[in-house]
Amino acid sequence: MAFYTAFSGLTGAQTEMATIANNIANVGTSGFKRSRVAFGDIISTSALQNPNRIVGSGTTVRAITQQFQQGPTETSTSALDMALAGPGFFVVKSGAGGVQTHFTRAGSFGVTPDRFVVDNQGRNLQLFPTTTDGALQSTTLASTVPARLPLNSGAPQASTEIRLTANLPADAPIIANRPIYTPQNPYVFDRSDPATFNASTSVTVFDSLGNPLAATIYYVKDSVPTNGDPFHRWTARAYVGNQELNVAGTPGIPMEFDVNGNLTNPTTPFVFDAFTPDTGAGAMALAVDHGSATVQQAGPFSVALIEQDGVASGQLESVSVEPDGLMRASFSNGEVQVLGKVALANFSNPQGLKQTGDASWVVTPQSGEPLMGEGGRNGIGTILSGNIERSNVDLTTELVNLIAAQRNFQASAKAIETDNQLMQTIINLRN
Repeated sequence: MAFYTAFSGLTGAQTEMATIANNIANVGTSGFKRSRVAFGDIISTSALQNPNRIVGSGTTVRAITQQFQQGPTETSTSALDMALAGPGFFVVKSGAGGVQTHFTRAGSFGVTPDRFVVDNQGRNLQLFPTTTDGALQSTTLASTVPARLPLNSGAPQASTEIRLTANLPADAPIIANRPIYTPQNPYVFDRSDPATFNASTSVTVFDSLGNPLAATIYYVKDSVPTNGDPFHRWTARAYVGNQELNVAGTPGIPMEFDVNGNLTNPTTPFVFDAFTPDTGAGAMALAVDHGSATVQQAGPFSVALIEQDGVASGQLESVSVEPDGLMRASFSNGEVQVLGKVALANFSNPQGLKQTGDASWVVTPQSGEPLMGEGGRNGIGTILSGNIERSNVDLTTELVNLIAAQRNFQASAKAIETDNQLMQTIINLRN
């Protein structure tokens, strides 16, 4: 009897050492949760046995339970690296159609060539569907969708109008009256020669394919008020790329300012004839609107506002994840898209989950069904983007436990050795 009792202790100590060794081996595994062996004593008795003479029959491993305490976090440079501050789990799905659902604490996610967000095992991170402003539409497990980053945002839209507000200097010289221009050398506008214009400004416009084009407006002062003409007159000549914009073959926007420096003409957007850019895109028709705030006053040439209404198809630049799991994608055209909310799950009995490796688990009857929710609600935990949860294994504690398990193993082995010696002595007595 003593042999089998000691052997059960030997087996139990061996199991504990194997469990501790596994903890130590995974001290660097992200999201790993240490395990602990729970022992129970074995009693062999009968209904008529004297309760004061019961001798135990050894020990048995009742359970190897996981300890889901929070592990330490470390910062990361990737927004798709996520740690959970709380008891929840990320939801990932694998297999054709995402039929196999796993729950994980390892929040190191990457992107596949087809832009799906996946964990280290290639399982798709799941999102709750939301509206465009981030409002949740459903929090059920069946409603989750794989997280996928869009490659670009929106269709390109050709520019149709340039809006600007400027101050043209009141003391600007009349270019054509400069001494360098003579009847033999008359004034000719040349945008490559700064001597042929007073000022210029530029803005980027877009064609129908989303190609950026440089639009430049050059200002040339033509005249000052006289008795017969009480206006300051300018001409604004517009170029897109290397093409000058015209109206019926006539270039430029005639501009008039009164003696107070207020723009009196044009007071509405000046529309140029359509032209075809060199990029191979469709024809463009641009208007230039100086508004009512463009003036001619003292001081240097300045531009208070310049904008246009075209957009390019935005390229993905960055991804962000809020503490509540809201995932956004930002694009080069300034657009921001809401992709959904990271789906999180919790369990009534997380120790009942079945380990599948790589710090992930699946549901069992002991764990109960997942309790789905968003970050920051119902105690499920919040998401720390740009962080990774490390293993919750304390190496010092595990080494101490390993020494204790080793001592238990040695003690049980000694008990077996002693029982064997007693058996040999009894056998020798019979001889």
